[in-house]
Amino acid sequence: MKPPYPFIRTKLRESRIIPFLGAGASFGSRDPSAVPWRKPAAAAQDQWDVTFLPTGKELAECLAHDVEYPQDETRELTKVAQYFAVINGREPLEEALNQIFALRQTPAPIHECLAEMAADAPLLIVTTNYDDLIERAFDQAERPYDRVVHIPMSENAEIFWWRHGALKPTPLLAKELDIDLAKVSVIYKIHGAADRTSCGRGHYVITEDDYIDFLSRMMKNAAIPAIFAEPFQTRHFLFLGYSLSDWNLRVVLNRIERELRRPGDIKSWAIEARAKPLEGMLWQRRNVVVFDNLTMDQFAAALRRQARGAQCG
Repeated sequence: MKPPYPFIRTKLRESRIIPFLGAGASFGSRDPSAVPWRKPAAAAQDQWDVTFLPTGKELAECLAHDVEYPQDETRELTKVAQYFAVINGREPLEEALNQIFALRQTPAPIHECLAEMAADAPLLIVTTNYDDLIERAFDQAERPYDRVVHIPMSENAEIFWWRHGALKPTPLLAKELDIDLAKVSVIYKIHGAADRTSCGRGHYVITEDDYIDFLSRMMKNAAIPAIFAEPFQTRHFLFLGYSLSDWNLRVVLNRIERELRRPGDIKSWAIEARAKPLEGMLWQRRNVVVFDNLTMDQFAAALRRQARGAQCG
């Protein structure tokens, strides 16, 4: 069974699909189980160039090594990051993360494909990834976009709004965000992002405390900007590189479905090369059709062929 490429292409051109980019979207053609990530040496870091970025498990191992994490403790990323912040402080944690996620990786074909699609109509793209691969793809394609980034544990602001072309972000409460989604693409970074500016450390929802704070905001309907409510209620979702074993994604989707009263009959799709049977059942309960017989690169290539074919026709 193939994804409905013509339908997906048409709805992207009509701004009727919200792509959700998960960790798998940043791997490109790499199979993490066969090609492990290693932290670059100092010389490679000076060149600001890497072939690929780490998975959550690989990032947890890297932070655990740097902080001499106890050997007998489990190594979930949230737990390791929490330990790192307690032992070394929040600022060193953000600096360590920024050293990794501010490195330059070439955007994958799926990022380039979405940037190309944004030429037809503005897209609302949601990602829980810290990297800036989708932003760099938009920059390379010269597509304008605004970036909305969640920031953790702040009394005066819940998000940073980077307007297109702005040198600095505007700190806001989520309810204060006001963007005309019919005029500009938006990249919504729900778990924070790296910062490439010379003095930046990035903003990361990554520790156990960060997630407690984020989920508390979700319960108060203060996490997701109100401007996104209508698109979340009415548009199809396209999940790229996600696993429903990712519990924080399930929490976000539960809030969207319950608090925003998203109709259950809106069809969505998930592209996941190595989906497990249980994940397929979880996707199905959300009216999401999962395609696990192709890679992200194969999906992007097929979608691009559909777009080129439509232009020729």
